[in-house]
Amino acid sequence: MSKTILITGAASGFGKIAAFELAKKGHQVIATTQVYPQMSDLIREAKEQGIDLTVDKLDVTSQRDIDYILKKYEIDILISNAGIMEGGPIAEQPVDIIRSMFEVNVFGALELAQGFIRKFVEKKAGKIVFTSSMGGLWTVPYVAAYCASKHALESIAEGLKTELAPFNIKIATCNPGVFGTGFNDRGADSIFHWYDPKVNFTPESAFDGVAASLAHQLDPQSMAEVIVNVALDEDSYFRNVHPKETEDFVKHLQADAWTTKS
Repeated sequence: MSKTILITGAASGFGKIAAFELAKKGHQVIATTQVYPQMSDLIREAKEQGIDLTVDKLDVTSQRDIDYILKKYEIDILISNAGIMEGGPIAEQPVDIIRSMFEVNVFGALELAQGFIRKFVEKKAGKIVFTSSMGGLWTVPYVAAYCASKHALESIAEGLKTELAPFNIKIATCNPGVFGTGFNDRGADSIFHWYDPKVNFTPESAFDGVAASLAHQLDPQSMAEVIVNVALDEDSYFRNVHPKETEDFVKHLQADAWTTKS
């Protein structure tokens, strides 16, 4: 049965792949992008591939955009995928950068979700899938602020899952490991837009391992397929970490947290 599915952050990465895959399966997809140039690029690419979907603009930090989208569309499933990451030592990272991540990853995601939840409550049906991160389940050094935003999103998703169960509204999270969408690379690049070894006390050598950690990123197609499957599965798990090796690693770290010294 065809579903109407709105995806945020569909200009690239998991969002774009998932949008195209869902449209190929015959679903009515509204793929949204943060800015108009991304919208034009997505329309062109979909046309070149013969994919039928609707493309619209949605910056989740814009009240005008959110109001417009909520007024225009009635949907069955929201895939809340838009997100940003900027790296750096949290002891020195400018707070305005941290705040901007929370605006997109937490407050923007929540406000849009709340708007659609009101619609879902009326019809007692609906599903929201949040693209979280492995960083929502443990804290990766030098991207701790990003992880903090995803930890917050995890708590919101868990709260919604419990509170909305009486209304037949399903909530799920998808937690990617390290995939080669460019998202992680740009997050690493962002450090050097403000970090100065002559000013900051964090030694430049602290970032020596970044390139190596990003050298063998996974094909994002498999993660996008997980998002698609979770969105369409009426009995999906709440938490969906991929790949399995990342799930096992996170579980190991969470167990170790009980014995780690300060």
